[in-house]
Parts: sequence; C-alpha cells; structure tokens
Amino acid sequence: MMNGHTDHEASRDSDGSAGALGEDGNRADGDVDPTVMPPTPVAAADVFGDRLALAIRYVDFLGSAGLERGLMGPRERPRLWDRHVLNSAAAASQLERSESVVDIGSGAGLPGIPLALARPDLSITLVEPLLRRVTFLEEIINHLGIDVRVIRGRAEEKSVIAEAGEADVVTSRAVAPLAKLAGWSAPLLRVGGRMVALKGESALEEVDRDRAALRKLGFEDVRVETVAAPDAEPTRLVIGTLATRMGGRGSRSRGRGRRS
Repeated sequence: MMNGHTDHEASRDSDGSAGALGEDGNRADGDVDPTVMPPTPVAAADVFGDRLALAIRYVDFLGSAGLERGLMGPRERPRLWDRHVLNSAAAASQLERSESVVDIGSGAGLPGIPLALARPDLSITLVEPLLRRVTFLEEIINHLGIDVRVIRGRAEEKSVIAEAGEADVVTSRAVAPLAKLAGWSAPLLRVGGRMVALKGESALEEVDRDRAALRKLGFEDVRVETVAAPDAEPTRLVIGTLATRMGGRGSRSRGRGRRS
C-alpha cells in the first residue's frame, strides 16, 4: 500500500480500521458464514426507495470485487447491509436537502455511495488517495450509473481543497482519530458548514478528549448523535459546525450561516 500516501493510510489504521472494511478485531465473527452473501433486508426498500435495485447491485459489487481486491474483509460479507450500507445511509437524516457533501478517505465508497443512493438530491464527492481504490470507486459509479464525483488525493492537499472545498458537509467513516479528522475536514468546509463523522463506540470519549483541538480549528456546537436505519447497526455521528476559519494573516473570519 505504498503509492505515495503512506501517512494517510497510517492514520486510517490508527483509528482501528485497516483500510479494508470491518476486520476491526472488536467483534466475535465466529457465528457468521463468510461465504454467504446477505439477503436484502425488508427495510432497505424504505431507505433506498426506487433506488433499491442500485443498492443491491452495490452490495453485490462489494461482496465480489470488493472482496477480491482486498477492500473488505471476507467476514464482513454477510454483514454488508446492516453494518456498512444501511449504517452509512442512516447519516442522511442529518443532511439538509441539496447539500454538497465531501466524503474523505472514501475507501470502498462508505458512506458516500449509500448516501448518494438514499439521497439523490445531494451532490457527493468522494476523496480517496490510493489509485486502486479510486479505480474501484469509478467502476462502481459507472456500474450504477450515478452522478458522483471522485477525486484522487489526500483531503489536506491544496489541489483537493481547491477542487472540493466550500462544501456544506464533510463526512467520513473509520478514517482517523477525531482531532486529525477535523483538521482535514475544516479546510474543505465553507464557514457554517458541518463535519459529520461516522464513529464507533468511542465517539463521546473522542469528543471529550479533543474538544479543545476542535475549538481551535473553529468547530462549535460539537455533539454526538446516534441514528439508525431499520435493520441496521446504530450509527454514532460526531457533528460540529465550522463557525470560524483562520484568515490569510492569522485572523479568524466568522460565518453568517448557510449560503442563500
């Protein structure tokens, strides 16, 4: 996994996510048959509506090409719906209509692609540094025929900020510890925009630990929301509003809410 982005990859691993989906070592997977593709939950129709067929194709793609290319662990295959796809789509409840959303460290497209499928009104951009993952994402997008943009690069790179910046929302899933994640998210947000990070059971602890760092970066009203789609594991979201931004000479500018 070299490819010129090793420090980003190390940060992904430091949050307990080894790049591939799942395999976090925190769950007992002995009761799951890794050779079995999961049936489509009844509730998926409520989440994805007339795009359910696309969501099914996405899950099939993750369970075949995603497994073959090492983007997910084999023991995650039976849990693609509840632990990954529906879990990611649940974050849509915190997104307003027609917002621009940047998903950093997108990996196999989580949470960005489930959000795009559940909420076609959103403008989704996936940011991913590794070429093999970018290729995978582009194949999925073409396979599904959805309007989602992919940018290869690290979130903190100037070229990525220039192309994807001023977003309403920056989201992520199992990418990095919260303070580092917020440091990557802030430059991509417009003032008044929000970081919506999908986190694990340590979400509250991370917020308490990193609250001073988040405030220094300009984030206010940082909170943890637990949301869930039917038939899915609960999703813990760390949400913070970028109220101020460092100016060119060290000053801080304050936003006036959402753009009209």
